[in-house]
Amino acid sequence: MFGLPNPKAQLIARERALPGRATPVLRPGAHFVNGKPLAGPYPEGSAIAYFGMGCFWGAERKLWQSPGVWVTAVGYQGGFTPNATYEEVCSGMTGHAETVMAVYQPAEPGFDALLRAFWEAHDPTQGMRQGNDVGTQYRSTIYWTTDAQRDAAERSREAYQTALAAAGHRAITTEIAAAPPFWFAEEYHQQYLAKNPGGYCGIGGTGVRCVV
Repeated sequence: MFGLPNPKAQLIARERALPGRATPVLRPGAHFVNGKPLAGPYPEGSAIAYFGMGCFWGAERKLWQSPGVWVTAVGYQGGFTPNATYEEVCSGMTGHAETVMAVYQPAEPGFDALLRAFWEAHDPTQGMRQGNDVGTQYRSTIYWTTDAQRDAAERSREAYQTALAAAGHRAITTEIAAAPPFWFAEEYHQQYLAKNPGGYCGIGGTGVRCVV
């Protein structure tokens, strides 16, 4: 009914989450755009971080086009259901967010460039949605794998919050946490907008620049 909260915008409790499965939904192969292996091996010295900014199709394209990124993949993260399917994630019964794994070179432009791309490519104030996409799977997330990434992400959130507030925007709702297990999404989701150039993107920022 009108005025009632969308149940998909409420995080599921662990005890109510779908059980998942032991078998992965994808045997990772090569990146459709650059031919590099999705699951490695990665170049020596590479770093990995994970970003959620709404629908992962447009988010992945934004990140594979970012300087210093070696390979990307899309998947599910932050919930309770191992090897979840897209349909299960869309049901709101897994707790997962749609995320993008970015394998990158820490040297310049490095992680700061990814943070700028992340903040500027979506609206991080919307909670369990991104634009017309409503549900916990569309929440804004940064999942770090090193203390340096955590510190940089938190600093950038503070700086971007100041810029957003000055422009009249609400508080940032982005989840910043240690990276939980990453479950590769199905093959057709990987590099979706390269395979379907006219497909739905969903990426749209606030127009506020981020200075990291």
